Amino acid sequence: MNLIRGKMDLTNWLFWNVDTQIDFVYPRGKLYVQGAEELRPQWKELTELAKENSIRVVNTADYHYPNSAELDSSPDFVNTFPEHCMAGTRGADYIRETDPEDSIIFDWDKEYLITPEFFSSAEHRNFIIRKDAFDVFDGNPMTDTILKQLNPDTVIVYGVTTNVCVDAAVKGLVKKVNRVYVIKDAIKELPNIPLPFDAWKKKGVKMITLAKLKNLMVKN
Repeated sequence: MNLIRGKMDLTNWLFWNVDTQIDFVYPRGKLYVQGAEELRPQWKELTELAKENSIRVVNTADYHYPNSAELDSSPDFVNTFPEHCMAGTRGADYIRETDPEDSIIFDWDKEYLITPEFFSSAEHRNFIIRKDAFDVFDGNPMTDTILKQLNPDTVIVYGVTTNVCVDAAVKGLVKKVNRVYVIKDAIKELPNIPLPFDAWKKKGVKMITLAKLKNLMVKN
């Protein structure tokens, strides 16, 4: 990786913010992830790092309707869950610390005509991909196209939950991107679902702390 003016060349970096939404993060949320609110300072710092360094951010978001396949009135909390992040509700919004500025939204149930010029503009740095599945690559048909247009060399992943939507995003990204880093002190898991760390390691995913990321971003 090239270094310029004492800093790493971050031109081909992309931050990937997974589902940092009110229903997951706040204790009053409909699918609260215990301890997630403790990560708000880290998520705020990551949001600021991206802004300060003009790094583009893909922000994924659960966005469900009542007929969503993952919703169930008697959920098993592995494959099905109670209603959460319902379309148009406050619980589907991002927390204050990660709320994307001047974002372009891609809904999973709409079609878009995407051209390279759409992503080359400096006007937009934040992209929201709404999804109706754990895996953003399955839950929104535009995800592959968006990633190809952004064409990152390195992707920095954080958010919730480690063993569901973060896991799916990481496994999808590692097939398409040279380097995938997961910020291990900026993710949180759900109980009763196996953790994916061994599988990530086998796929070449690097788990690092936020402090280590900051060191990577500047010349030592």
